[in-house]
Amino acid sequence: MTWCYIAVMAIVTYLIRALPLTLIHGKIQNKWIRSFLYYVPYVCLSAMTFPAIFTATQSVWSAVAGVVVALVLAYFDRGLVVVAAGACAAVFVVEHLMPLFG
Repeated sequence: MTWCYIAVMAIVTYLIRALPLTLIHGKIQNKWIRSFLYYVPYVCLSAMTFPAIFTATQSVWSAVAGVVVALVLAYFDRGLVVVAAGACAAVFVVEHLMPLFG
């Protein structure tokens, strides 16, 4: 019975990926659809990442501090390593300062 579930999952996954390639032959001309499809990967990545960000630390406040630092560094065009390191450092500092304040 497990093999039936795996086979159905494989077929559905394959169809979701293969049907658009076989049904759409030309370039998509509609600007709205092109814009929508352009942002889909970013939205999916954000939807998977943000819940994990706020549950990965011991406190929501340290997670918020990490997000704020990451957004500020990204706004000022810092590289990915700098943004990640800055966010980690902010979480580390806030996690170690929180017992002092309460």
